[in-house]
Amino acid sequence: MQDEMGRWLVARALVDRLVEGVPVAALGVRGSRTTEIARIARSTGHHAIWVDLEHSTMPIDAAAMICAAALDLGLAPFVRIPEREYGVIGRLLDGGALGIIAPRIETAEQAQDIVTACRFPPLGHRSAIATLPHLEFRKLPAEQMYRIMNRATVVKVLIESPRGIENIEAIAGLAGVDIVGIGANDLTAEMGVPGNFRHPDVRRALETALSACQRARKPLAIGGIGDAAYAAELIRLGAAPFMFTGIDTDLLLGAAQDRIQQSLASLKP
Repeated sequence: MQDEMGRWLVARALVDRLVEGVPVAALGVRGSRTTEIARIARSTGHHAIWVDLEHSTMPIDAAAMICAAALDLGLAPFVRIPEREYGVIGRLLDGGALGIIAPRIETAEQAQDIVTACRFPPLGHRSAIATLPHLEFRKLPAEQMYRIMNRATVVKVLIESPRGIENIEAIAGLAGVDIVGIGANDLTAEMGVPGNFRHPDVRRALETALSACQRARKPLAIGGIGDAAYAAELIRLGAAPFMFTGIDTDLLLGAAQDRIQQSLASLKP
């Protein structure tokens, strides 16, 4: 069997890349229900997928199968959960996910709930299980398996409100939080300036988050910025180069629009 530097550390390696400022490309999955989407992500050079259960009706079993396929292909499989619920988190991690993205985190206590759900004792209260797909369903001594999976599992918390920004220092400094994210769409809406990423108040909030994460030595991924130039500017200021290249539904829409335009244009004299 592979040693502890095996494939189950692919998400941890992703965090290391972000800390070092090396770009990471992640493909979002919302409409797909089969493992082909993981193969498409792999063949197009992505490093990770993130399955969006917050904004889709995808069942847990489909999400877990896609994550397990991504893991086999060497991709880091993340899932954005719809709520802070032990059962959902545990089943996703047991099924193949290696990273949990928790939305709407506003306090260190809420972040701690996520960490506790994702880690086996003594670092958390994740429910015991004898075999996991990450370890090829081989049985290991419990202490060894828990140590490996605690190291391998990545926790990302999303800050999406002014209250979250107010508590960013405590959230970023929490042991067990590996990545802090900003959901810019929700944050601007909560601040009363929906979609206005360049608003001075939003900029101050982002800079506050950047400073807090730099002090905590945690990567800060800022998502939802539709302006590529502005996103690049924030990365130069210290944001992690976690590149969310698109959601499968949006990419399909764009490709379909291009294809019909090409088809109709071919008929013109």
